[in-house]
Amino acid sequence: MTIAEQLRASPDRKFPAALVAAFLLQTAGALFWAGSAAERIADLERGRAADQAAVAKGAVVEGQVRGIKESLDRIEAKLDRAQR
Repeated sequence: MTIAEQLRASPDRKFPAALVAAFLLQTAGALFWAGSAAERIADLERGRAADQAAVAKGAVVEGQVRGIKESLDRIEAKLDRAQR
């Protein structure tokens, strides 16, 4: 007789305590795993947001450096004209 047949044959359908405990432990483990996975994902999202902010700041600095270089080129050109 298989377990399924025994469960169908049993009118009160009592489950063994070990089976219930195993289900509870398995459920608790799955919930713990899901919680830790969610925390890792949230941590990665925070890191990505910080990286995006750094990229944005880098773009601003790049624009400022370009402006400074253009100003320096104009100053050098004026100095060259003045020295002739």
